[in-house]
Amino acid sequence: MTRRKNTSKMLALFLGSAMISASAYADNSTTDSAKSVANSAGQAVDSSMNKVGDFMDDSTITARVKAALIDDKSIHSTDISVKTENKAVTLSGSVESTEQKEQAVRIAKEVKGVSTVNDKLSVANEQPASLKGYAGDTAITSEIKAKLLADDIVPSRKVTVETSAGTVRLSGTVASREQAERAVEIAKAVTGVKTVKNDLSVQ
Repeated sequence: MTRRKNTSKMLALFLGSAMISASAYADNSTTDSAKSVANSAGQAVDSSMNKVGDFMDDSTITARVKAALIDDKSIHSTDISVKTENKAVTLSGSVESTEQKEQAVRIAKEVKGVSTVNDKLSVANEQPASLKGYAGDTAITSEIKAKLLADDIVPSRKVTVETSAGTVRLSGTVASREQAERAVEIAKAVTGVKTVKNDLSVQ
């Protein structure tokens, strides 16, 4: 009888310990799960804050660049657009001179937080190089023709003048070698002429 009582007590103690262990395990599992959820939430918040921070940094950089441009009285900043993405600043719009363009880029580069500056500024009333070259060649051709026409030696009506990138080509016919050489001399004397190609034939 006494042995049965002892056995019952031991069984009760074992079951009690098992229940306490199970409860403790459940509590630990719940705590770990809560910690995991909290950590995930914290990481999500940190990520969101980083994104907001990046956005704020770009906005701040843009504001600082605009303020710096306004402070420089040599630049008409109202014609300049400033955009910042990942700390890279892009300047667009127009300025009055190449000097203002270079100054605007220099100012933007000096602003704290700027990693690089993309220069998309244009100079007002500045012709593309191709148009400048074309205008120069046309002027050279016209001046050579005028000088040939005024010359008493060269039969200008029989001489064709073509200019490309400062290189003049003379073609057509003349009566003598002297006339051909005279035409070349006249062409070489014109401002802007780099070389003269003599394709004149003597008849």
